[in-house]
This record gives sequence, structure tokens and C-alpha cells, in this order.
Amino acid sequence: MSVLESLFDAQLSIFGQSILWREVVGNAFGFASAIGGLRRRVWAWPVGIVGNALLFTVFFGVAFANPQHTTLFGQASRQIFFIVVSIYGWWRWASLRRSQEAAAPAITPRWASPRERLGYLVAWVAGVVAAQQIFVWVGVGFAAPSWYYWCDAWIFIGSMAATYAMARGWNDFWLMWLAVDAVGVPLLVKSHFYPSAVLYLIYGALVVYGFTVWLRSSRTAAAPAPDRVPDQLPAPS
Repeated sequence: MSVLESLFDAQLSIFGQSILWREVVGNAFGFASAIGGLRRRVWAWPVGIVGNALLFTVFFGVAFANPQHTTLFGQASRQIFFIVVSIYGWWRWASLRRSQEAAAPAITPRWASPRERLGYLVAWVAGVVAAQQIFVWVGVGFAAPSWYYWCDAWIFIGSMAATYAMARGWNDFWLMWLAVDAVGVPLLVKSHFYPSAVLYLIYGALVVYGFTVWLRSSRTAAAPAPDRVPDQLPAPS
């Protein structure tokens, strides 16, 4: 076995459960990307892409053997779409960044408009219905209950919607991530992907904090500028 193969298959054991180092490292890159997103830095996107590539090999167990002997098609598929949407986000933030001052964040956050919010909610619901049926047709290699496919589809579509919302600079994306985490953590624990489950819990705290930071920034940007006081008062007539 080559050095690269040894690194690729390296595992650690926690409480008797074998875990791939790829899962740990991939999630570390994901967490770093979340920090960059909170700070609205362009480097958040390429860092996230590296983590997505590693996690794809973890969750797509049917092709890349993992200790859990489990394939999460929703988790695996969303890594691909993360990369696609992240390329768009990377390009958009970098383009906006060129018009900012040297130390300024790449974007100014705002809430999605009513029309934009309706659009992503409709797309989310329709996407979940379609994705869960596709996952049922593909199968996961074991007799999975129906809720398994619904949960996987919810995570898959919700993650795509949240990543797109982040690229657009909408405050909504933090709340969308909380909705994804609420389903993602129990499913990952059930499937024995413990490092990812722990990271999702940490993400939850980070998401709450990030939401307050973006909300405060959007309110500051939307606040009207104070009236300018004249340097000198007019002389009395």
C-alpha cells in the first residue's frame, strides 16, 4: 500500500468505533470555512471546497469503503453540489470584493426579499419531495425506513438552499442551516458518523452567533446616515 493510500484509509478509534481521519479533517476544513463565512471573507469558499471533497469520499461508502459500511446519498450528493455552488459563491464574493476597501468584508448582508424567500421555500419543499423519491429508487444497500430517505433529502436540499443564500448574502441562510442541523445531527448519530454529528452541534452554536453578527451588520448598513452638521453657523442678519 502506498503512502497516499495509507493516509486515505487512516482511521482512529473512539470508544470502540472506527472513524476515518478523512471525516475529521474534512469537517475541520468545513468549520474553518464557516468561520470565514461569518467574517464574510472570500477564502471561506476554497477552504470549504477542500472539506467537501474529503467528506464526499466519507459518505459515499458504496464506492469508498468506510468503517460504518453505510452510504448517505444525501450527504454525499450535497458535497458535489456544495462544490458547484461554492464556485459560484467564490466568484461572486471575489467580484464584489474588488469594489471594497482593502480591509472591508466581501459583502453587505441583507434579508431576502419576500419574493426571494418564497422562491427558495417553494424550491426547498419541491426539491425534498423529488430527492427522497430518487434516493428510494437508488437505494442505500439496506432496508432503510421511509423516514431515512426524507431526512436525507431534507439535509441535501436544505444545504443547497443555505449555501446559495450565503452566496447571495442573505441573513436567511443562518436560519436555514439551523433547520438542516435539526435533522442532520440525529441522522448522523443514528448512522455512526460521530465526528460529523459533533461538528453539526458546534455549527449550531456558531450559526446562532453568526446570525447575530450578520443581522447587526445588515442593520448598520440599512441605517440612514445622520444629518451633517454645518462647520459654521450662518452669521446673524
